[in-house]
Amino acid sequence: MVTEYVPIPDRGRTFTLEVPVRLSDTGPDALVRLDGIARFLQDVATDDWDDTGIVSDDTWVVRRTALRGVAGGRWPVLKDKIALTTWCGGVGAAWAERRTDLYVNNELLVQSVALWVPIDPMGHPVRVRSSFFDVYGEATQGRKVSGRVSLTSPPPDAQWTPWPLRRSDLDVVGHVNNAAVWQAVSEVVSGRVHEVEVIHHGPIEGGNDVRVASAPGALWLVVGDDVRVAAHYSL
Repeated sequence: MVTEYVPIPDRGRTFTLEVPVRLSDTGPDALVRLDGIARFLQDVATDDWDDTGIVSDDTWVVRRTALRGVAGGRWPVLKDKIALTTWCGGVGAAWAERRTDLYVNNELLVQSVALWVPIDPMGHPVRVRSSFFDVYGEATQGRKVSGRVSLTSPPPDAQWTPWPLRRSDLDVVGHVNNAAVWQAVSEVVSGRVHEVEVIHHGPIEGGNDVRVASAPGALWLVVGDDVRVAAHYSL
């Protein structure tokens, strides 16, 4: 995985949210699970957007998320208070990049970069609105990002298991929520990771018959013959 984690800008909008690490966020080792971090990232993104006061019928959906543990640092644990600072790292015609850094006691522990796409009430992708640039544009410092994501497929020797959906996995648009998708990753990857990337190639919806294919360093969520989600990681 080659992912650029741009530094926090010296000008433009940033937003910080502090969250405590609770029992529901951690595993038996008291380390924050990956789906717990995914929820934190989702919440700070939502709170940042709400705080801007932008009025829009668009919904932002995540297309790609990558995160990494900082070299030499520890992983967040139960009862830590995490400060998440987020900003816009770059834009494209119909997508934007959100960078988020996670700190505990002013120590940077985890970095994340996500690609988000705006869709209209009918579910169609739309161009980034001018109101977005009015609020976030300065922080990007004119950086352009690609909306392209790579597609991979399970190898012939992949291990396959069913992944039953629950009603609680679905969000307001009827898709399996991003954080719920990361629960599948947490089934395969536990504890501290060096880096992990999750790409959404298509939605997983209620009633889908989903299977998980896994191989060393990767997993896929598959509906029929279609790869809906791919994840790649290094420990």
